Amino acid sequence: MAITNGYATLAELKAVMRIPSADTIDDALLETSIEAASRQLDGFCERVFYSTSGTRVYTPNDSYVVETDDIVSITTLKTSSDGEGYDTTWATTDYQLEPLNGRSGGIVTPATQIRAIDDYLFPVFGGEATVQINGTFGWSAVPIAIKQATLMLAQRQFKRYDSPLGVTGFGDLGVIRVMRIDPDVQALVSPFRRVRFA
Repeated sequence: MAITNGYATLAELKAVMRIPSADTIDDALLETSIEAASRQLDGFCERVFYSTSGTRVYTPNDSYVVETDDIVSITTLKTSSDGEGYDTTWATTDYQLEPLNGRSGGIVTPATQIRAIDDYLFPVFGGEATVQINGTFGWSAVPIAIKQATLMLAQRQFKRYDSPLGVTGFGDLGVIRVMRIDPDVQALVSPFRRVRFA
């Protein structure tokens, strides 16, 4: 199987696991582990680290700010003046992407909200989606911490085939069980968790 939007490659995982590249017997299972680990990190962080283009709509928080998915770039931003259609196109000088300078908490990050500037305001109609954005969403490149966490998690998931009941072996103190969350993976990805405000 091919890996879809994975945060690591088969070659990288095989290198981490010291599996020779010529050994292809477990390639399909390794690729499944990479993709599953990537999707697990998406769920944990409440965002994706690949990019996709398209058109999405949003409901403004208020007249000044609209919270969005991660945005790499905006092709067009339109708003609805009457709740019937997206008929007003904004210039790039009518809004600013935040966080400013593409950094949040010391981490390079895509935009996650848009602020209306000058005399522009986002229309607010009782919770209706009045903002339409056409552009590229997600991240332009996979952060190295996410790649590392993917490799660790994929390796762990692949090794679970050897411990289907959650027991990895027996030690001096008895049964050794698989932990629920790898603390190293959690430490790597925690700064990338999406923080949403009510």
